Amino acid sequence: MVAYYSPAATGLENDTETKILQAAQQLFARQGYGGTTTRDLAQAAGVAEGTLFRHFESKKAILLKVAADGWTELLTDLLTELSEMANYKAIDQVMQHRIDDIPRNADLMRVCFMEAQLHPELQGPVQGEMLAKMVDVTEAFFQTAIDRGIYRPLNPRVLAQIFLGMFAIAGFTHSALGDQANTSEQVQAFAQGLSDVFLNGVLTERDCATETQPVLDR
Repeated sequence: MVAYYSPAATGLENDTETKILQAAQQLFARQGYGGTTTRDLAQAAGVAEGTLFRHFESKKAILLKVAADGWTELLTDLLTELSEMANYKAIDQVMQHRIDDIPRNADLMRVCFMEAQLHPELQGPVQGEMLAKMVDVTEAFFQTAIDRGIYRPLNPRVLAQIFLGMFAIAGFTHSALGDQANTSEQVQAFAQGLSDVFLNGVLTERDCATETQPVLDR
């Protein structure tokens, strides 16, 4: 996945808006929304402060646009990954691609997952809506696998939430605490580990047979 805001936008107005959004994504992620002024945004975008307000009515409107477009990007990527999976057991492929993208899209991810948490107005119309769509898409994927007898008959919505949560939390932890120069082999091993835990759990087969699973069963 390429950096989110592409400089290939056509037209002067679109190009100016793109520059503003690029600058906002970077500054909000690194300085925080509260620590970034409209003057900072204008300087980083290479435009006059008045120009910034001709495109957006406020700094908050810029944050809303960055977050909304960011969630759309993440949802689109998820749809693409799930549709291109070789089979229902190839979860590690999705995990690896998403983890590979975290360093390249760190600013976007920080704004969507972290900075937006500080602003209630984002959690409903933007973050909540897009997260719900991501869960819906993933739930449908798991429901199909269950219907085909590939996955156990568990609650597909709970599975979707667990899957997305594992990727988000484990992926960020790996990126933040791991070696910044992780090799492709290390990333692959981490993705395979996530996939193995998700698909098979951590208990031995013997232990699993003696345990009940009341939480996930429908």
